[in-house]
Amino acid sequence: MKNSVLYLSAIVLANLGFTYLPMIALPFGEMFAPMSLVVGFVFVLRDFAQKEIGHKVLGLMTIGIVASYFLADPFVAVASAVAFAISELCDWAYYSVSEKPMKDRILISSAISTPVDSAAFMLIAGFFSWYGFAIMVISKMIGAYVVWRKL
Repeated sequence: MKNSVLYLSAIVLANLGFTYLPMIALPFGEMFAPMSLVVGFVFVLRDFAQKEIGHKVLGLMTIGIVASYFLADPFVAVASAVAFAISELCDWAYYSVSEKPMKDRILISSAISTPVDSAAFMLIAGFFSWYGFAIMVISKMIGAYVVWRKL
């Protein structure tokens, strides 16, 4: 149950961080949300939670989607909840069917879900840019890469 609790806690932490931590200005007028780094670990924790509780992880995802909606700033609430739902389901779908070793499933499922999460969020929120998209995907993949290297 430890991984499941960590997964749910990370979702709540990430959404609180997106709401209350200031954005960091990047070159070319782009902004970076520091909590994007935490989201990479959320995807990894989801994989560990699924290993721990199986497909019951879908229930935790649902709680996470609801939490995403209620914890996010009203401007980004829908974008956050929809992006989380789509990307977590992508992560779950790949992780569930793959027969690769766990460390590879974590990296590949994150590589699938992080671009989906970033694109969905940015498009729904109305501020998509390729530069911002690349920064968000790279920052989210750091968590998956760190875990992949350690396993």
